[in-house]
Amino acid sequence: MKRIIGGETPSAKAGVKGMQAATAKSLQVGEESAGQRLDNFLLRELKGVPKTHVYRIIRSGEVRVNKGRAAADTRVEVGDVVRVPPVRLPERVEDAAARPAPAREFPVLLEDDHLLAVDKPAGVAVHGGSGVSFGVIEQLRQARPGAKFLELVHRLDRETSGVLLVAKRRSALTGLQEQFRGRETGKTYLALVNGAWPAQKKVIDLPLHKFLAGDGEAAGERRVRVVGKDDPEGMRSITLVKVARRLGAFTLLEVTIKTGRTHQIRVHLASQGHPIAGDDKYGDFELNKSLQRQGLKRMFLHAWRLQFRHPATAEPLALEAPLPADLRQFAERHAQPTTV
Repeated sequence: MKRIIGGETPSAKAGVKGMQAATAKSLQVGEESAGQRLDNFLLRELKGVPKTHVYRIIRSGEVRVNKGRAAADTRVEVGDVVRVPPVRLPERVEDAAARPAPAREFPVLLEDDHLLAVDKPAGVAVHGGSGVSFGVIEQLRQARPGAKFLELVHRLDRETSGVLLVAKRRSALTGLQEQFRGRETGKTYLALVNGAWPAQKKVIDLPLHKFLAGDGEAAGERRVRVVGKDDPEGMRSITLVKVARRLGAFTLLEVTIKTGRTHQIRVHLASQGHPIAGDDKYGDFELNKSLQRQGLKRMFLHAWRLQFRHPATAEPLALEAPLPADLRQFAERHAQPTTV
């Protein structure tokens, strides 16, 4: 297996002040979008429309593919006609189109004719949407105007740093996404949690359910919770946990996900009474305030290692992104001499 460890390399939210009504429209799927999930296709086509609204119109059946209802994970193919109901678009969409995303390269972990693996920094979305005018993929496209094809293979939360794969060919995209769907990849994260994680607790097998937050500051935002095994809306979710190191009042964990559910690691760890340090959705909010004063300005979750087969050669690869400086420095300040 080829093992690749990244090193240092050189190297917004969009305000929405008003809304304008849009009309129902039909979108025809082109070759560049063939094989994409319906939700990803719509998020790219409906710039500025909140993710929560996109998922809502899919669930309600208002989105039609070739005149039939479709789920968020339906794969669209060349020639498919996707009907989208009237949605409200930001007034500044045209302005955003006239001002493309700033060109930006990201630290490269691996690149060849088929794929590009980058070390995504925290605070950068992987793509535009939900109030974010651009992300990694839009910036890469601007930085590489000669690239004929650049598509995200998978996603990372905005506040999660680490290994991110981008396909440079349609064949690479479909091949890699098949590996992700078939759970043939190995995705391991580094997470710092509050408290002493019990070393014998190595598997979390709890169903998760996505929902929209109700009244309050987070109203309308996507959230996830653990549900009972007999809950019909629960999706089986499996997380493997290994204690890497005790760091004072914290534990550094190596977390491998066998299923790729939304916010899976965050919710699973919090459900065991050990939330991720700095997690503003599922964490200990009072502790987070204290951690900010100590220098931890974001969630301590990093996509550290990704194992997969090369889409063209089938060679086993293991990419590693080093712990970012801010997380590494915070961990070192709390380090104990004993390694577990």
